[in-house]
Amino acid sequence: MPTAPFACEPLIGDHPSMAALRDLVRRVARSRASIVLIYGETGTGKGLVARSLHAQSARADKGYTEINCAAIPGNLLESELFGHERGAFTGAVARKTGLLEAANGGSVFLDEIRELDPVMQAKILTLLDSRRFRRIGSVQEVSIDARFIAATNKILLGEVQAGRFRDDLYYRLQVVSINLPPLRERGDDVLVLAQRFLERYNATHGSGFTAIDPEVRRIFRSYAWPGNVRELSNLLERICILEDGDTVLPQHLPQRILRDAGKPAPSPASPSAGGYAEQTAQFQRGLIRAALRAEEGNLGRAAQRLGLTRHALRHQMVKLGLGPVDAIPN
Repeated sequence: MPTAPFACEPLIGDHPSMAALRDLVRRVARSRASIVLIYGETGTGKGLVARSLHAQSARADKGYTEINCAAIPGNLLESELFGHERGAFTGAVARKTGLLEAANGGSVFLDEIRELDPVMQAKILTLLDSRRFRRIGSVQEVSIDARFIAATNKILLGEVQAGRFRDDLYYRLQVVSINLPPLRERGDDVLVLAQRFLERYNATHGSGFTAIDPEVRRIFRSYAWPGNVRELSNLLERICILEDGDTVLPQHLPQRILRDAGKPAPSPASPSAGGYAEQTAQFQRGLIRAALRAEEGNLGRAAQRLGLTRHALRHQMVKLGLGPVDAIPN
């Protein structure tokens, strides 16, 4: 019996950053890249991008496994990932196949990878290098052929500098990186998404919201959306459940959104945006990406524009977590 196509929502948005993201995801998905790292603030859709990478790949008819590294206690994560043999520890009454074996031939999504403890970081590094692992309590190695997709909502370089993340694992993950834009930087996409969510939740909850009041549209455009797309989705679902009518009105919105809608989004230099090292790294990334775009991805010309040698630019790109795809012009 043929395998059903892997279900995946589309990456919605008309902003140029989303068009570039869709193109990048398509190119990476169809490539042979075996390790992909996704950066993005909480709620920007890292899981959706991971599923899209799998759905558009040659592995789409194989297994897809999502593992939230922050949700599984460290003492259980190894067993969940690698499996165990009968009698490997108290309570192991039978052999258990791990999540990795179930995803063999497909894709493995390691969400919030920065939350791994040092022991698991070392084991994941070995797995990425050798594509082999052992079940707990076994001496026999198991081989795996899978694409590993990792995600984090923080710049990993800062975690490395703080001693919380292994530098060798950090560099191993820097093969292909995909950076997701926050909702506040996507212009009118907030309205496109809002309409889509209304259609979805009208169908789910039997509500009849077909329009958004002009004042609400203004508020949506000006609000910073710290929770990004997830915050917008949750808000509109709550409205569809609790409110009546056919138009989303200002009185349907929480006071915090009405209060904060007129405030500017935090600037990159804001203290809330991170410490000195992270702010400096963000600024440097912006300079390098701008030079690469201006020179259509040519590293030599971009290095000359920045007053660097080609070797120095490559070194900075690795140091800042910019993979080869960052040289692709938007």
